[in-house]
Amino acid sequence: MRYISTRGEAPVLDFTGAMLSGLARDGGLYLPDHWPRFSAADWRALRGKPYADVSFAICRSFVAGSIPDADLKTMMAAAYAGFGHTAVTPVKQLAANHFLLELFHGPTLAFKDVAMQLLSRLMDWSLARAGRRATIVGATSGDTGGAAIDAFKDSSQVSTFILYPHGKVSEVQRRQMTTVASPAVHCVALEGTFDDCQAIVKTLFNDHAFRDGVGLAGVNSINWARIMAQIGYYAFAALALGAPDRAVSFTVPTGNFGDIFAGHAARLMGLPVDRLVIATNQNDILDRTLKTGRYEVTGVTHTASPSMDIQVSSNFERLLYLVHDGDAAALRRLMAGLSQSGSFTIAEPALTRLREGFASGATSEQETLATIRTLQEETGEVIDPHTAVACAVARRMMTDASPMVTLATAHPAKFPDAVEQATGLRPGLPPRLSGLLAAPERFTVLPNNAAAVKDHILARIGS
Repeated sequence: MRYISTRGEAPVLDFTGAMLSGLARDGGLYLPDHWPRFSAADWRALRGKPYADVSFAICRSFVAGSIPDADLKTMMAAAYAGFGHTAVTPVKQLAANHFLLELFHGPTLAFKDVAMQLLSRLMDWSLARAGRRATIVGATSGDTGGAAIDAFKDSSQVSTFILYPHGKVSEVQRRQMTTVASPAVHCVALEGTFDDCQAIVKTLFNDHAFRDGVGLAGVNSINWARIMAQIGYYAFAALALGAPDRAVSFTVPTGNFGDIFAGHAARLMGLPVDRLVIATNQNDILDRTLKTGRYEVTGVTHTASPSMDIQVSSNFERLLYLVHDGDAAALRRLMAGLSQSGSFTIAEPALTRLREGFASGATSEQETLATIRTLQEETGEVIDPHTAVACAVARRMMTDASPMVTLATAHPAKFPDAVEQATGLRPGLPPRLSGLLAAPERFTVLPNNAAAVKDHILARIGS
């Protein structure tokens, strides 16, 4: 399998090259040069298999020629051995034709664990065999940082720097980053938004001298390996609900577009996905884009679902490339418009293709809280605000044509204030995280300035 950049001006790489590069050198994102296709018989053969087996069957298609099957299978088993549910990503019924896909049973109680626990092992394996070290720099709106730090905290090959918006993540999210006592982990509270954090990470990747000098690697969902590792839970849920003999729909709380793009990748592999529904909070740029064809950045609104408080959805670039039939020049023009004016317009026939594959909806803060309360009253299920955004949109979008699966992306205890406001109940952390709120923290507050972040990294490499 070979990997190409969405912007068409970077070297073609194998899987490990694309994974260790993260962002392509032309500023684009890597995609496989073709999509492996599973037949109906292939999918049926995976029914009833453990999660690690389903994920292995999918991932081996994308790492072909780079990682031996035996090593991949070993890493897969180790990645999911520590999850708090034997099914890893169990499916729970909420109502007639409505299901919840629980993705929060990993060590940091967020869906990011599913990919990050595998990514850390893949990167360590690849770096060790190449005799290399790497410096990870990542941006987080809340959950990616904690998942990355937990996954890489014991790595002997990697130093990890995570940028998060100062004062704009929940206390549990922050402490899952700042209380990890590892000399290889460095937390940066940036005086800005998540989009500012993400922009600085991209700036550092595009500084090729710095990138090469420190062995820069990325673990945000710009990294193809993250997307690859998320395809498995779409397949796992769909198979549990009757695929490939019936189609299944998914509603995904969406910020950076990586999670829902993994669902599209599953569809491209032949999984019968009926509809993929983009669910956004008040930061509704993706919902507006689908409805109007115009992608236009506005100010970020701080909400009870902070992981979705995003205006620049990096992984949307991958979908734009596909709906433009792989026209890298057209993609470069769109990205230039975004850089210059904060907007671009999607012309036909790409807009029609986009709408054929996706639906969308947005929720207000009031509707989000009301959904948490209503679901708790009707089913006894307590959900976090990100999952509530998706549940609210899913309820509007449900039809009899296919079962609707809503992705539950975080444990409610990560957002206790919002849950308590909605229900009067304050969810507690699982016992294994009972000491989190009393543990000492380590972090550095930095200005919204790429040079300051670069100097901070250089001063601490190897420390």
